[in-house]
This record gives sequence, structure tokens and C-alpha cells, in this order.
Amino acid sequence: MTFTFQKLQKYLAEIKKNDKQGKKINAFLQLRDERELIEEAKKIDAKKNKGKLAGKIIAVKANINVKGLNISCASKVLENYKAPYDASVIEKIKKDDGLIIGIANMDEFACGSSGETSAFGPTRNPTNLELIPGGSSSGSAAAVAAGFCDDALVSDTGGSIRNPASHCGVVGIKPTYSSVSRYGLIDLSMSLDQIGTIAKSVEDAGLLLSVIQGKDEKDSISQGSKSLHPSPRPPTLNSRNMKNTIIGLLDLSGLNVDNRINNLVNEKITNIAKKNNWKIKKIKLNYVDLAVATYYPLVYVEFFSGTRKFDGRRFGKRIEEFAGEEVLRRILGGSEISKAEYGGRYYHKSLKAKKLIEKEFEKAFKNVDVIVSPTVPMFPWKIGKKISIEEGYAADALTSPANLAGICAISVPAGEINNIPVGMQIMCDKFQEEKMLEIAKVVEKIGSQ
Repeated sequence: MTFTFQKLQKYLAEIKKNDKQGKKINAFLQLRDERELIEEAKKIDAKKNKGKLAGKIIAVKANINVKGLNISCASKVLENYKAPYDASVIEKIKKDDGLIIGIANMDEFACGSSGETSAFGPTRNPTNLELIPGGSSSGSAAAVAAGFCDDALVSDTGGSIRNPASHCGVVGIKPTYSSVSRYGLIDLSMSLDQIGTIAKSVEDAGLLLSVIQGKDEKDSISQGSKSLHPSPRPPTLNSRNMKNTIIGLLDLSGLNVDNRINNLVNEKITNIAKKNNWKIKKIKLNYVDLAVATYYPLVYVEFFSGTRKFDGRRFGKRIEEFAGEEVLRRILGGSEISKAEYGGRYYHKSLKAKKLIEKEFEKAFKNVDVIVSPTVPMFPWKIGKKISIEEGYAADALTSPANLAGICAISVPAGEINNIPVGMQIMCDKFQEEKMLEIAKVVEKIGSQ
């Protein structure tokens, strides 16, 4: 059987046609050597006992270390940095016969939600080349949507997986905080970051997640997964918990959400609930309207702290001299918030607000199985369009609460408006990925009919 090899050839041809030459989509920053890829694919195909990921071609976001490849974080600061080791998640993928095809573009140092801040040019949305793909995992979502690979390994700090998944019409999973090792991830914000997956289907995204989850002694906060089955099971509509599913429909009053997007998601989940005899309960979460204001002080301070190693002495270049505008904004903001005269006041207030949001979700999940909302409150804008900083940050308004609460969340395609994909976000309590995936599969199956 030559399945991996055949798929690889198909994907390489598609990349050369629509990405590599002339950078039409600009999803990849680096592809592995073609001869090396072919040799590895043939070895996987020749195995008698193949791993769970055999036949899967995987892109990796440019902030996750893959030994020997340029892990630049889409920045001139690290453009010549070659990873000296594999991240723990990469070790697991290789062990289970996943074939890593290359390194995907992203917003510089994961600072952005549009895919436009990369030092190597913006990624374009495959569904409409004039539009942003979302970010920061822009290249990864675009690569999957464009048919350049099966899956992508990505990171999410405040929506960086789910946002581009929504805009590109694919599936994106942010797992429970601490359920996947972050060893080998070049972090944006250590108290929020989580590695996750993007794929064309819930099943594929869940399969890759099942491989990378697990406790890792190299990551001090790692707890592993408490619930995900080693191989995600199909939805079991006759199981007790599925028959009695209660959907929490998030009250979005106080948040600036496009009515067309909100109406589409509400209509879709209402129809699905009726078909499955699920109950819908409208829920109001306190403090969620403060999510963006809570999220960014944490990110600014933790990013500023994390970038002190980019001083041009040990590796890379000095970040203040070579980084782009959004990176510098966050460094400056983190520096100001961290100054002694503030005594950490704003950072610690944000931590308190984070705890309040976490408690709100804990209370809500005592009454509902999942919480549903649109993934992104707005449509993707045209590449190069001038928008305010506030408008750009508002893209995280519906996704960042899941990061602040440490829960799991997934974005599943809900349909299209004027040929633009719209994502539905499904959130579950901590370590309830299996329940989330089962419900997401039902939404995916019925929603596509």
C-alpha cells in the first residue's frame, strides 16, 4: 500500500501550484526536502504495524520546534533559527507515523488575529484570496482548507486556533489547559497557551489530539487528559448523556456580534437540537464582556517577560530591533504594566478577573453540557484594510473566555454567509474533550445536510 506516498505527491503538487510559486496563498514558510519526505512516506507505507497517524500529512505552526527546521515564529528575529530538538508533541506524532510536511506561516510571535503580521507576508484565505484567514495560526488553517495537508499542529492563546478555523471553514480544537505538553512551544503567554489541532473534520482533528494529549514531565503544568478515548469514537446518539444533552446558548448582550453571524449559529443549533431532542437553555455569564480587557494585560506582561531571551546574544536577533509593530506594541505594553510604580497592580487585577470568569464557567457547566456561541463576532476583512487596534482585539471576544477559564473548545463550520465561512464554537468543561467531540460530530454531520 502506498497511501502516504500518493497523498504526499498530491499535496506537494497542489502546494507548488497554489502556494510555493509566487506565494498565492503563502501558507508555508518552509517545506521539508522533497527527497527526504518521499523516503519517509515510503518507509511508513512499508510498515506492517502502522501508527494511528499513518497516511496523515501534517503542517506545523512556526512556533513549535521540529528538529532541523526553521522555527522562526514568522519573524526576522528568528529567521535563521533551526530547532535543535523536537517538541514533545512532535515526538508523539513521529512515533505514530504522522508525516510532517513543513512549517506554516503565522502572525509574528503569535501576535495578531488576522494573519497579516508575519514578517514574510500575509497568508491569504483560500475561500477568498482577498480576505484575511484569521490568526494567529493563519498558515495552518489555510493549508488545511486549501488541500495542502490533512491536519495542522497549532497553538491557541486567546483564539488562535478557532479564529482561523472559523474564517477558513475548517475544524479547530483548543484542548483543556495543561492537557497537552507545551514543551518545545515558543510561548506567547504561559498561563494561557495550549497546543491543539486543525483538520477538515472533527474526527481527524480529534484523532491528532488523541495522539498528542498526555502528561509530560518536561512541562511543569502538564496533567494530561482525563477523558479522551485513545481513538475518538463516533457519536452515540442512543447513549444516555447524548439523549439528555443540554445546550447552553450564550447570551451575547453587551458584546458586539454581527447579527447575521449570531442568527446563523442560533438557527443551526436550534435545528440540530430539535432533531436530537436536545434541550436548549439560554445562559448569561457574568464578566465575559470583560474577557478582552482581562486577556490583554496578561498577554502583554507574560509576552514581555518571555521575550527577554531574544537579546541577540544567545540566538536570533534583538527583538526590539527586528520585530514588527504589533510585537513591539505588546513588548512596550508589558514593560509599562510591569514597571515598579504599578506594583503589578494591573496584572494581578487581571488574574483576579480571570479567576472570576473561570468560576462563572464552572457554575454554568453544572446546568448545561456545552456552551455554544459564534466563534468570531465579525466577518474576515480585506487584507490590508486599516482597522483600529480595538477592532482587531475584539476578534478574540468570544474565544478568549475559554482560554481564561482553561476549558476545552472547538470551532466547527456552521455554514456560509455570502460565501464566507462562519464557525460555531462549542465549549465544554475542563477535560471533557470526549463529550465535546461527540456533540461536535453531530453538529458537523447534521449541519452539513
